[in-house]
Formats: sequence, structure tokens, C-alpha cells
Amino acid sequence: MPFIDARFSTPVDKAKEEVIKSRLGKTMSLIGKSEAYLMVQIESDCTLYFKGNNDEDSAFFEVKLLGKSTKENYEAVTKALCEIAQEELGISGNRVYVKFEEVEYWGFDSFMF
Repeated sequence: MPFIDARFSTPVDKAKEEVIKSRLGKTMSLIGKSEAYLMVQIESDCTLYFKGNNDEDSAFFEVKLLGKSTKENYEAVTKALCEIAQEELGISGNRVYVKFEEVEYWGFDSFMF
């Protein structure tokens, strides 16, 4: 049950959005989750200030998942998300934040997991 909220300060066209969405889906395997239940929100042209300025492009990823994972898995996902930002949008890893949230309760289709 992962949810990824991906925010970018740069524009993301529909073709690039599709590529990013697909890469995010593959990234979930690093924490033992599949794309089958992944929900993704991609927001572009966000005003993101980092280190007191917004003169360079930045990205913020928030990853929520049902249950827990390990620090090592989260590090692997962080690396993959930074690579996606760099390779797809030219955003340097030193301008990317990643937040993880482990959720105990998650509802879907009128029931709880």
C-alpha cells in the first residue's frame, strides 16, 4: 500500500510524468512492495525553497507505506529517488529530500488492511 507524493520545482510534461511514474513503481520493489497497489501523485512547478533559496531546482518525495521496512531499504529507495530526479529532470541529489512514513492502518475498498 505505498503512496508516493513527488514534488518538483521544475515543469514535468505528460511524457516525462509517465516515465517518472514507471520508475517510481519499480523503486517500490526495493522495500518489498509492488506497483499493483502503488498510488503516485506528481506535482510540478512547485515553489520549493531549499537552503534559503529557490535559484536551483529541487525535489521532495514523501513515501508512505503500510508496515515497516529497514534503514538499508530506505537508503536504497532514497538513492533510487535521487537518481530519478537527476536523470529525468536534472535535479541534483543535494537538492532532494525524501521522507518516509510507516503507517499502521490503511484502508482500501471499504476495508482495512
